[in-house]
Amino acid sequence: MGVILAGVLMGLGGTLAMDLWALLLNRLFGLPLANWARVGRWVLNLQERVFHDDFDRVAPAQGELAVGWVFHYAVGVVYGVVFAVLAGRDWIAAPSFVPVWIFGILTIAAGWFLLQPAIGAGWAASRTPSPARTRMLGLLAHTVFALGMWVTALLFY
Repeated sequence: MGVILAGVLMGLGGTLAMDLWALLLNRLFGLPLANWARVGRWVLNLQERVFHDDFDRVAPAQGELAVGWVFHYAVGVVYGVVFAVLAGRDWIAAPSFVPVWIFGILTIAAGWFLLQPAIGAGWAASRTPSPARTRMLGLLAHTVFALGMWVTALLFY
């Protein structure tokens, strides 16, 4: 199997693992699920503006929920492909956890320094009610993403 296909599968596996983790936290502890409609609204309004001080003032857009979900999985696939290309065939032939975990943790930078400020949550969730908790949950979610990518690599390679 090629590196690109491996990356696509790992990105899908990692994103699915992250979503299942969020669902588990929701069911066990009542933590809210991600609002992919909000992300879709941001994507659909990118031509207008990237960063919003008050994202709640941005009008809902038709199809925003579907766009948000597609964007979420597309980003996971892009991350999977980038990692597979960087790690190369040798890693794919014998996947180890630490490299993919480091990569998974690094991917949180996009959320902290692009998506969260873009939708009015501030840099690294600084404008949320509990920034430290939000950051920790994000780090855990990205660890689960890395676990999902690793397990997918182990299953298919």
